[in-house]
Amino acid sequence: MRHHRVEQWEARLNALLKRVDHALEERFGDLLTPHPARPPHGTTANPQYDGLFRVTAAFTAGFGSSLGKGYVLSIEPVSLEPLPKKARAKIEATAVQMIQEGLEEALPGRGLRVERDGTVWKIVGDLSLDNPQQRAAAHPPQKENT
Repeated sequence: MRHHRVEQWEARLNALLKRVDHALEERFGDLLTPHPARPPHGTTANPQYDGLFRVTAAFTAGFGSSLGKGYVLSIEPVSLEPLPKKARAKIEATAVQMIQEGLEEALPGRGLRVERDGTVWKIVGDLSLDNPQQRAAAHPPQKENT
């Protein structure tokens, strides 16, 4: 059982990732043949289960990471065909840019950013479950005594 605020937070993140998945399908969907067991793009309720791409994020506590906790991104083509390194790099760069640009809209006021953490991309920043405005109201800045 998970806290409802975690569910809400991740639903907003996943909505962003679904938009990125759709955009990648539109732009790069003809580079490879999707895995034969995958339905065509747009035929399931969740785009990570259809078409060529699967874009997901999984929470990590960040033990051993210089960036600490965050959400590790997975931007994967699902195909039996190999993807050339240059094409993979272009797809990743495009996805990372779209995710970075969409984070403020999806989860505003948190200063979230996408950074490289070793060999993976990770969303880091303020991962708190509170609304930033509620947090600011609950903890107003202290006036200095002069």
